[in-house]
Amino acid sequence: MGYKNFMLRAIMAIAKVLYNKIYFMLEMRSLKEEFKKLKGLDEYVALVTVDAKNYAKTNLGIIKQLTKEQTPGVYVTLSKPYETIFETMQKKGIDTRLIIFIDAVTKTAGGELRKEENCLYIGSPERLSDISIAMDQAVTALPSAKRFLFFDSLSILLIYSQPKTVARFIHFLAGKMRVWKVKGIIISLRREKDDALIKELMQFCDVKLEF
Repeated sequence: MGYKNFMLRAIMAIAKVLYNKIYFMLEMRSLKEEFKKLKGLDEYVALVTVDAKNYAKTNLGIIKQLTKEQTPGVYVTLSKPYETIFETMQKKGIDTRLIIFIDAVTKTAGGELRKEENCLYIGSPERLSDISIAMDQAVTALPSAKRFLFFDSLSILLIYSQPKTVARFIHFLAGKMRVWKVKGIIISLRREKDDALIKELMQFCDVKLEF
């Protein structure tokens, strides 16, 4: 019985590994298929809606796609602290030297604000003016004409601000992305209650990607 139980556990462990690998491959295929919508575009504003279960993997997949040709960019995080994202990216083989981070989480969560060469800390996700100034500073500091801006996320903004305020800010952000001539990515969780807002925001964006 002991041997049979051991073999059963081993088979289940192998099956789980294979399932995760196949699931990851399918996710990457989906990512590449959606990114075909952006083929040939050097600059754009893309609104990306993501299921909660795919959120973290999709974000990392998009960043990996954007940096694979050594394109530098800005990553604005309202969802996870800089340190967490930085360590995860390094484990996934993403070249973090290409990225300037804007962190509006750590201070709100009471975390330690360490001086970092590639990170600007903002007090809170509701301080939209401070986020705007930081983005302008970060984008203009990038050493390349080809660059990206990744904004994570619209859903967090809605926790701190009213939908009308968020819509005005995204309108402003989309305009700035065009002025900066970047590959602009705005992330949002796919939630039924946000459908009306997403439809409104699409008038400011070039394309919608769904994961």
